[in-house]
This record gives sequence, structure tokens and C-alpha cells, in this order.
Amino acid sequence: MKILEAAENYLEIILIEQEKHGHVRSIDICNALNYSKPTISVMMKQLRENGYIEMDRSGFITLTETGGEIAEKIYERHRLLADFLMSIGVDEETAYKDACKIEHDLSETSFEMLKRHYDETK
Repeated sequence: MKILEAAENYLEIILIEQEKHGHVRSIDICNALNYSKPTISVMMKQLRENGYIEMDRSGFITLTETGGEIAEKIYERHRLLADFLMSIGVDEETAYKDACKIEHDLSETSFEMLKRHYDETK
């Protein structure tokens, strides 16, 4: 299933924040992305309507199974790409920024081959 890059980024941030703090609210996403509350609210509504997240009455956000799968996939790509770039000499800050750009556009085939190569050379 192909979803928009922006939605993938939000799902990834929800996963990261959940791993860091054990729970996520919209304000956590605002702080992580440095976006306004209205911008985050609009995207949370879209993610909820598309079945990627659930939000309880207290405002705590959880990923649905589908949302979690997408978030895990993107986060795995992000980490592996950043690690690979750093292994070839790219500084950490640049590696993470570039990985964020590449993670959405890289084909599944290319990613799997890169992953296999990286795992064999570690």
C-alpha cells in the first residue's frame, strides 16, 4: 500500500516518540516536528480516518496494526540508511537528514539489496 510521504513521516515520529516515552499525544508530535498544533490536528484526523492511528479520550495516540507496520518499515529504512551513510564517512547529522529523504523513494528491491550488502559487510 502506498501512502503519502508526509503520512509516513508522522507515523514514524509517533513510533519514535512511543519508544522514547511509552505514550504519545499530539503535543509530543508538535514538539518533535516543530509544527503548529492546527497542522498536527489536521494530520492526526487524516491518519485516524484512514485507520493508521487511534486516539483515546485523553488524547493518547496509538498506531493501529497497519499504521505500526508502515511506521516500522520506514523507521527500519531510516536507521539502516543512516548507519550505512555513516559507515562510508558521512557525518551523523547529514546521514540522518539524507536518510529521511531517501527512505521514502527507495524501491523495496533496492532497499533489500542494500540491507543485505550492509549486513554482510558489518
